[in-house]
Amino acid sequence: MKVTVLMENTALEGCGLTPEHGLSLYIQYRGKKLLLDAGSSGKFADNAQALGVDLSGVELAALSHGHYDHADGLRRFFQVNDRAKVYLRPGAEGPYFAKDPDAYRFIGIGRDIWENTRDRFVEVEGLYPLLEGAWLVPETVHDPAFAGQAADLLVKRGEDDFVPDDYRHEQSLVLEGERGLVVFNSCSHGGIVNIVRGVLEQFPGKKVFVAVGGFHMFSRGKSGMNCTPEYVFRVADALKELGVEEIYTGHCTGETALELLQERFGPGCHALATGQVLSL
Repeated sequence: MKVTVLMENTALEGCGLTPEHGLSLYIQYRGKKLLLDAGSSGKFADNAQALGVDLSGVELAALSHGHYDHADGLRRFFQVNDRAKVYLRPGAEGPYFAKDPDAYRFIGIGRDIWENTRDRFVEVEGLYPLLEGAWLVPETVHDPAFAGQAADLLVKRGEDDFVPDDYRHEQSLVLEGERGLVVFNSCSHGGIVNIVRGVLEQFPGKKVFVAVGGFHMFSRGKSGMNCTPEYVFRVADALKELGVEEIYTGHCTGETALELLQERFGPGCHALATGQVLSL
């Protein structure tokens, strides 16, 4: 499979592409063309054009979860592609917010996208076969020892009632490769170790060879992380124990956590960047 990073928070030096806070991956797999997420805006489509990627040819799209930095680029995607359905979990359209120091900030899918193009979305439940060798996978393991550490992501339940998000709207895209399963989870809010464990439980006898996506360890605080270094090390150790041999991470992982992951996991831990092309 070939994965082209159309959008990430950073870009390869000298590539001439525009990064933004968001993620979008174009995946060529067994003769099919897939899109995972669409970034925060239409800039991912500009990058696609510069990279020679024809988004009108995408046959299937998946949305990892219902946050704007993965979904709001769908406005542009629907303009250039009139056929691909976007597969997502029930509740992905929900009222999701981030708690800033002085206010609650809406971070869900743009209301106009959901309301004006509702027919382009397909809600799926359980372990969903997307095509031969590809599945959309729910999160089934919720071990608190490896749960995501973000405490500022909420869902609005009433007029002024904000409660912690349980991330039921999050899913992984899992593809079967020559050396094992490749797990794509764009933000891993539930914890990447829990996610990989859940995939292994749902695919008994299979091996997860690669994990791709953000690990949501970033914080705007002084440390640059929403977790301790010990947590990052435990995640790296657990992924190796689970048999994961390579990591490609970025977006919400953050530079500080990425450095710690690379230190602990070793040379198999790679940074994602806009413009990268991965052969997995």
